[in-house]
Amino acid sequence: MSDLIDDKASQLTEPRASVQKALADVTSLMRKHRLVEGLIQDQKTSDEHDATADLAESAVYKKSKAALQRKLDRLHPADIAYILEALPLDERLYIWDLVRAARDGEILLEVSDAVRESLISSMDTEELVAATETLDAEEIAELAPDLPQEVMDDVFSSLPVEEREQLRAAMSFEDDMVGALMDFEDVSVRPDVTLEVVLRYLRRRDELPSQTDQLFVVDRNEKLLGVLPVNKLIVTDPDTTVEAIMQPPAVKLLQHEKADAAASAFERYDLVSAPVVDTNDKLVGRVTVDEILDFVRASGEEDLLAQAGLREEEDVFASVWASFRNRWAWLAINLVTAFIASRVIGMFEGSIEKLVALAALMPIVAGIGGNSGNQTITMIVRAIALGQVSREHARQLIRKEFLVSLANGLVWGGVMGLVAMVLYKDVSLGLVMVLAMTLNLLLAALMGVLIPMTMLKVGRDPALGSSVLITAVTDSGGFFIFLGLATLFLVHR
Repeated sequence: MSDLIDDKASQLTEPRASVQKALADVTSLMRKHRLVEGLIQDQKTSDEHDATADLAESAVYKKSKAALQRKLDRLHPADIAYILEALPLDERLYIWDLVRAARDGEILLEVSDAVRESLISSMDTEELVAATETLDAEEIAELAPDLPQEVMDDVFSSLPVEEREQLRAAMSFEDDMVGALMDFEDVSVRPDVTLEVVLRYLRRRDELPSQTDQLFVVDRNEKLLGVLPVNKLIVTDPDTTVEAIMQPPAVKLLQHEKADAAASAFERYDLVSAPVVDTNDKLVGRVTVDEILDFVRASGEEDLLAQAGLREEEDVFASVWASFRNRWAWLAINLVTAFIASRVIGMFEGSIEKLVALAALMPIVAGIGGNSGNQTITMIVRAIALGQVSREHARQLIRKEFLVSLANGLVWGGVMGLVAMVLYKDVSLGLVMVLAMTLNLLLAALMGVLIPMTMLKVGRDPALGSSVLITAVTDSGGFFIFLGLATLFLVHR
């Protein structure tokens, strides 16, 4: 049984191990190639007249370069993207120059926005146009915000009329809309034809679009009538009409609907693909599970960055200036809140001098409040992202979180109160500890609900800077509550 578990665990880790090995192999081959390149340059400098040696060195150079290119050619675009993201800028651009031009477009789609910017800046207009022309309309729309205007102008003029209109449509949607995830490459059939006709129609195609688990049934005006699952198409009598076995779609997505709603539908109904319609119920495209997975991953990363106060995704090998611009704003806010917390402590310097135990205990009160607040705010932000709560639920959530925090405050405040009594032989200090921890946890619960709800009300990302704000409130509030109670009940007793 344990062997079976180990086998399954190794299967789960295999993709990550595979790409890590690819990174190690490419890095090793690249450094060997650069070493050969450097030796050739040194040889040419020291002995320009040794033609035989120069030729031999060139053969070694070509061999090392070919080995590196063969390795890159065998890798999936997503793996090459991972390798590019894991390399410092000079090595990244060195590898990028060795990637075959025909693969540039699909790799640019896979890399992160920050790394994509560095790759695009190293390419000239002709290279960018050639890379972009190999992509579908919805993929070009994904790259469009990062491409120079002259590149987009050239791409537009080179596309057929139909693809040009699809590109315009795709670029009209915001990033968080279903239309931005939409694929125009769907397969539609009429309801009155037989399955034999449908099968002949499919065989005439070179291949089916990826993630095709169902065909879309439309009338002559392209209005969506239903779906024809491929598994039923294959096993049903070919003389049967499409109308006889078609099904209503599990979900119909509106092109201007929020992409979060599409992600929830895919998770709820275990979808592989879903039709996208306009306001007149006309089929305009489809969304597939691979696009949903990319959207969910990107949204999760954005929320994680936003909680830490980072304004955008950052290339880990970005310049110092670029990283500074990305991070300074919330650090400045954090500095202000830390200064406020220090002034709160300064208000009670006399109390701390008289009762030194307060200095040792007050970080515990602030720390437990910060942790509790982050738990609350994480739960609320997640629920908002899933569409499970709205501003109308604020009072109910505050009441629930108050009760949870009250229970935690009494339990863990009681534990720390007993510890304080034993360490400092002071019953009153223990009681103050219980009360202060409970009150700070209640404050954390209140702010853990109000911060994301307020962000939602003003139209901002509920996760934006949430951890910074909740920590600031619970630190200053915890210090004030604990030191204020201690001054009132212990110092002046």
